[in-house]
Order: sequence, then C-alpha cells, then structure tokens
Amino acid sequence: MTIIFAILIFSFLIFIHEFGHFIAAKLSGVQVNEFSMFMGPAIVKWKRGETQYSIRCIPIGGYCAMEGENEDTDNPRSFQKAAWWKRLIILVAGSFMNLVAGVLIMLMIYLPTQYIINPTIESFQPYSTVNGEGGLQVGDTIWMVDGERVYVQSDFSLITTLNSGEVHDLVVIRDGKKVELNDFAMQRHEVTDEYGNTDMLYGFKFTLNEAPTFGQKLAYGWANAVDSVRNVRLSLQMLVSGNVGFQDVGGPVMIVDQMNQVANASPSTIDALLNMLYFAGFIAINLAIMNMLPIPALDGGRVFFLLITVAFEAIFKKKVDPKYEGYIHGIGMILLLLLMAVILFKDVFTIFTR
Repeated sequence: MTIIFAILIFSFLIFIHEFGHFIAAKLSGVQVNEFSMFMGPAIVKWKRGETQYSIRCIPIGGYCAMEGENEDTDNPRSFQKAAWWKRLIILVAGSFMNLVAGVLIMLMIYLPTQYIINPTIESFQPYSTVNGEGGLQVGDTIWMVDGERVYVQSDFSLITTLNSGEVHDLVVIRDGKKVELNDFAMQRHEVTDEYGNTDMLYGFKFTLNEAPTFGQKLAYGWANAVDSVRNVRLSLQMLVSGNVGFQDVGGPVMIVDQMNQVANASPSTIDALLNMLYFAGFIAINLAIMNMLPIPALDGGRVFFLLITVAFEAIFKKKVDPKYEGYIHGIGMILLLLLMAVILFKDVFTIFTR
C-alpha cells in the first residue's frame, strides 16, 4: 500500500507541475500541442481545440508539449515567439504549483492534530547546565540558533547538530522582547532512559500545547511548510560543504522505503496516512525548490538561459538560435538521468544489504 500511495503522490505532484505550465501557457496565448499524464504509449487520448490530451500507460511523469519549446518556428503562438516575461511565467508556474500544493498539504495535515509542541521552554532537568543566571529560563521561546530561525521545535536539535561545538549564538523571546545569548556554552549530558537507551541531552523540555486553536494549527502548519523550504537550502549547504556525502543522498526508492518505515511505526492507520501526507507535502516543496536551481534541463536552468538570452539580445541586438540552448538542456537531461540511475542503484543496494 505504501508503494501504491507513493506512486500516487509522485504522479499527483508531476501532474500538478505540468498543469501549472499548461495553464500558464494557455493564459499567455502559447499553443499547447499535447498535455499528457504519465509516459509511454497512450491508453486514452482525445483532442479539444488545438491540444491533444492523453493518459499513458507508465504511471510516472507527464508533460506539457508547447509549440516551439526547444526550437524556433514560424508559428506566431509558439513558446519562442511569446514575450520573455510570459515565457518566464510559464517556466516558473510548474514549481509554483508544487509549492502551493506542498503548503496546502502541510496546512491540511495539522488541522486534525490534537497537540503541538512549541519551542518554548517549560522546565529543566536537575542535571541541566544551560539554565540559571545568564542562561536560558523557563518561558523562553527559542527564536534563533546560530543565525537560523527556529520555526518548529525540531529545528533546535537540527541546527545545534550542524555546529558540532558546544558554543552557540541564541536569540530567545523573553517577556515579549528578544534577548541575545552570544557565545553561549551549551553542554550536553549523557542520559539513560528506563529502557537502557542512552542519549546526549541539554536537559530541558519544550511546551506541549494539548488544546491548540484552529489558528494555532494553521500557524504550525505554515511554520512546517516554511521550515521545509529552509531545510532544502540547509541540505544543499551540507552537501556542498561536505557535512553529508553522496551516500546520504536518496531518490524515490529511498523515499518510499522511509515512508514505509514511518507508516509501519505509526500507532494507527490515520497516523500512518497523516505521516505519509507529510512526506507528500515535504516532497512537493522539495521539488518546487530543487527544480528552480539553475541546472540545465530543469526549469531553473531554462529560466537562467532565458534571462541570459534576453540580456544578450538587448545588448547586441542579435537573436540567439534556441537550438543551442536545446543542446545544452539535452546534455543536462542525459547527465541527470545518469545521476538518477546511480542513485537508484545505490538505494536498491542499500535497502537489500542492510
């Protein structure tokens, strides 16, 4: 069931993405030759106006084929003939729809929740050394750690982990005012629970809100959505800096495996469904951000080349043949497919050898 749910999620997100391109193209007057859900041979197809609509047999992907998308044509309604700002809107529309879908999913899944945890300190353990004069106090809301906002309580552990040292710069909300605790020494302590498991803890507890209002639930959902956007940037930073390696990068197979583990660990079917929906929202937001990176074959790469082309034509008064950009995106697509194949092999090997 997890695999089926994952396929539905990926199919939905790709459909929403391509639908964004489709709607933007139609509203911009660009001719759309075909709008397809899935890939492979067509199972069902029909034509309405100038556009052929189709449902294909391989439940992966989809596409919105616009006239003159990768080459120049004489058609006045081709993609290349549209004003540059219209082309920009069309290219961005896919990721925008993914982002909207991700935010809406995040807002939706927190509406039925019975409690939320606020990053506000409720109490300290006797062994804690981060409280007292000049330190943290009961009622402090952790606002920022090492220059990064704390949107949800889990951010505190994540951000402090990025800096392996024991000294951090904190900003807390205390009595309605922001208080800075710069170069603040925070020592973890080894703690063993009743089951014999050990962990390194600071020794304080965040506040549990067991009766959140509708507005608080919406705010919490929005905070998780914004946090997901920021986590994409943090993940890229860790990858570039070497804090994480290629072995930590996962593709669709690893995502499905993680969804399956979370679903199996959920106490009820409803909890499992909500957890998988969280994955859906997180993936949607990740797709929106990653697809806008200036990499050939991605929408971000196409936007980058569009802006470069517009600037070149404005300066040199000479039109750039779109086929050259098409060559670059073609090479980029081949490299992306090779990378995806390597990640797929790594994920499958990891799962079956653990």
